[in-house]
Amino acid sequence: MAPVQRVTLIGLGAIGASYGERLLAAPDVELRVLVDEERKRRYEASGIRVNGRPVPFPLHVPADRAEPADLVLFCVKYDDLARAIEMVRGHVGPRTAFMSLLNGIASEDDIQAAFPHHAVLHAISVAIDAVRVGRDISYSTLGYISFGDATGRHQDAVRAVGQIFDRAGIRYEIPEDILRTVWWKFMINVGVNQASAILRAPYGVFQQSADAREVMRLAMREVVAIAQKRGIALTEDDVVGFDQILCAMSPEGKTSMLQDVEAGRPTEVEQFAGKVIQLGADLGVPTPVNQLLYHAIHALAPREAVSSAFSNV
Repeated sequence: MAPVQRVTLIGLGAIGASYGERLLAAPDVELRVLVDEERKRRYEASGIRVNGRPVPFPLHVPADRAEPADLVLFCVKYDDLARAIEMVRGHVGPRTAFMSLLNGIASEDDIQAAFPHHAVLHAISVAIDAVRVGRDISYSTLGYISFGDATGRHQDAVRAVGQIFDRAGIRYEIPEDILRTVWWKFMINVGVNQASAILRAPYGVFQQSADAREVMRLAMREVVAIAQKRGIALTEDDVVGFDQILCAMSPEGKTSMLQDVEAGRPTEVEQFAGKVIQLGADLGVPTPVNQLLYHAIHALAPREAVSSAFSNV
């Protein structure tokens, strides 16, 4: 794969705007932020600020003509992924690679199904504490991106993306087993995101309260049991070992799910507890903690109808 120069980013939430700011300032990088017409009008009217500074993101709509991107970076919520995939088709050429920073374990399969002949890299963001309030995004640490090629066929794309992250000053790692890493992040999201939502707790509460950490860990352990059934080598050491990362987070920082609950936005509970319940049922793994979290989080977000698939759980 040739060096990455043209990057199309879709999704200007906390994660997308934080990493997008770095890509925008990187040498020899042409960043295009793809939005729909309505969002373009809103962003142009209000602007977007990252750590208090206005950032002039170059906004494009699907109807605009564009050279094919070398890399498409998805930073939307999962419920918006199908639409984002359709929006981005005009930016895709024969050598375009894809990366998803969505939470959960499903987005890469969806992207690969839409673009079966392209490189789709698995990726997660780790230890970023970005918070979005309206059009204002703030963070104290960007953490790092862990990414790789689960197929073994696209190491050239991995190297090219690493090079652009170097130019943008984005820290990253390339683990030997990216699927294990993705499941590790899924375990973390299922634990701390959901526990923070029902406890209305920023990271500082989990740093100080053993009871809050245990709520988080109980949910995580159900993911570990499911992962082991699927041959993914998660263990109790991964559950306990997350404390080291947790304690490095800003005490005032908040998970994305807590931010969604506080702002009255739809949450990712279907991709967290909902997915755990589904996989547990398929594999014969009990998931009582995530069943409780599933209904508790829906009770906090009444605009979201409880899925009929789990209405009798």
